[in-house]
Amino acid sequence: MAITLILRAFWLAVGQVADPRFRRVVIIGVGLALVLLIGASAGFIWLIDWLTGESNWLPILGEVTWLDDLFSWGAAFLLMFLSVFLMIPVASAITSMFLDNVADAVEAEYYPHLPPASHVPFGDALRDTVNFMGVLIGVNILALALYIFFAPLAPLIFWTVNGFLLGREYFTLAAIRRVGRAQAKRLRRRHMVTIWAAGVLMAIPLSVPVLNLIIPILGAATFTHLFHQLVSDPHAGGLQHPQR
Repeated sequence: MAITLILRAFWLAVGQVADPRFRRVVIIGVGLALVLLIGASAGFIWLIDWLTGESNWLPILGEVTWLDDLFSWGAAFLLMFLSVFLMIPVASAITSMFLDNVADAVEAEYYPHLPPASHVPFGDALRDTVNFMGVLIGVNILALALYIFFAPLAPLIFWTVNGFLLGREYFTLAAIRRVGRAQAKRLRRRHMVTIWAAGVLMAIPLSVPVLNLIIPILGAATFTHLFHQLVSDPHAGGLQHPQR
């Protein structure tokens, strides 16, 4: 049942990519994700160059001038690997900025009978984003031990941990527009397993370079659909949609 709801929500999100309102947000979101990743990469490589300098002294070899190039290339390959981890906080940042736009486009297309949603004030959204990114980074730092000691299971641990966090954040942001913060938290607790599963299914493609650029926006749309499906399903124990 839960997987059916999640997959239906995802395919509805994919089916709206051609919508001009949706496509505009997708293009902006992908562009912003690229800018953030390129900026982080450039900053990291610059730091490596600054730390190594133009020339270094090594025992036996004496003065060498190629060490900074070696570290820079090594940093570039390391960043390709780290981009998987970087996309998680990037996804969070993009969602906080564009979820209202994505949700508005989704609701205009699929739920036109609903009254206008209450948009979250920018200050509250910014505070929630900063708090969530702090939790996200802190949890992943703590999980590094698990990634190292259980290396063969590291991808599963990564998807499970971050799927829980992403699902929690995305669903709350989608729900709070319609039912307020307190009720959003109650719904999140009631449907925790479904939301966690949806978060894991989102975290998996976030691990795939290039594909992960579009996932934050598709994820926002998917969780918007998932929220509406849960509150409209009498068997799910959710609220019923108000009419316009």
